[in-house]
Amino acid sequence: MRNSNPKKTSFFALAALLCAAPWLATPTQAQSTSPYQTAPYQTAPVTTNTTGGEATVGGTVIPFKQVTLTAQSPGRVTYLAGVEGHRAKSGEVLLQIGDDSVQAQRRAALAQIAQADAALRNSQMQYSRELYAPRSNSMSGMPGMGIPSTFDQFFTRGFSDSMGFTNSGVERQADLYSRGVGISQAQGAVMQARANLEALDTRARDAQSIAPFDGIVIQKMVEVGDTVQPGMPLITYAFVDYLRVDAQIPVRLAAGLSEGMIVPARLDVGGGPVEVKVAQIFPVADPKLHTVRVKFDLPYNTPGGPGMYVEVTVPDASIPSRTGHAVPGEALIWRGSLPSVFVLEDGKPSLRLVRVGYPLPDGRISVVSGLTGGEQVILNPPANLISGE
Repeated sequence: MRNSNPKKTSFFALAALLCAAPWLATPTQAQSTSPYQTAPYQTAPVTTNTTGGEATVGGTVIPFKQVTLTAQSPGRVTYLAGVEGHRAKSGEVLLQIGDDSVQAQRRAALAQIAQADAALRNSQMQYSRELYAPRSNSMSGMPGMGIPSTFDQFFTRGFSDSMGFTNSGVERQADLYSRGVGISQAQGAVMQARANLEALDTRARDAQSIAPFDGIVIQKMVEVGDTVQPGMPLITYAFVDYLRVDAQIPVRLAAGLSEGMIVPARLDVGGGPVEVKVAQIFPVADPKLHTVRVKFDLPYNTPGGPGMYVEVTVPDASIPSRTGHAVPGEALIWRGSLPSVFVLEDGKPSLRLVRVGYPLPDGRISVVSGLTGGEQVILNPPANLISGE
């Protein structure tokens, strides 16, 4: 038994070594295939921002421009273009008041113009006749001496001029002046008749409420068949393609604003942040409220409409500056009622509970506590991700 074959012993030793080789290599392979070493995470840094003092004030969304159309003449409403929300183009008739009496007076004014034109033409004809066939030279105008009119024309007029009884030149000049005055009077009558027609056209135009610009009907105060008097409001009309914010800013805050400044705001619809531009700062403060009226321009196609509530954030120099942190919205996870984020520490995810604030204009979420800044947070972490593993 002791004198066994050496070759057979070497064969069994080699076989045992080959069988044990996979088990010896297993720890190394397991270490190299750890999921936390090879699994990639999309990360983003925690940003730190230093902001000055801010204050939030409430405002109201208003149209870019708005008018109230009132009645200019008495009468009965005969036409309405539409109800609230009706969109109209510039020059479109929104409301019509009955003007039958005005139209009757207009027809009479047209007849008066025709008569005045006829009188003017007649005056011009009489002037031309006096210019080319003076009445002072007419033989039918002389009393005569009982002899033929030809002899009367030559001798009677000459004898009268020489004796100083008449002056043919002065008479002709007076006749021309009289005919010229007739033309001037006829022209004045024509102008007066046309002015009367223009006044009636104005009254007829005042019977219509015409859209002064492209916009929509915000409110209508009358219905078809209502009787109105001059000064009564009829329709509120506005241009709402662009919107504004009307806010009363305390005097101490208004001092930090200037026209053209961009400030953040939050609408009542959607709750998303928007940026508004200071469009107008009124020069006089309210003596009772001690506020200054400020108008802000909203971006084009902002959701919402006139009358909505909006909050505007304005700088406040009385509040000291503070440092805040922010993370992308994709980094936040909600487990229960508290928000949290995963932070990479030594290549491993670590769960941090945070307290969040308002969304920022760039889409990030402000973090009040739980982070110090500079950390790398995991974006869209898997649901099965475990802290520390």
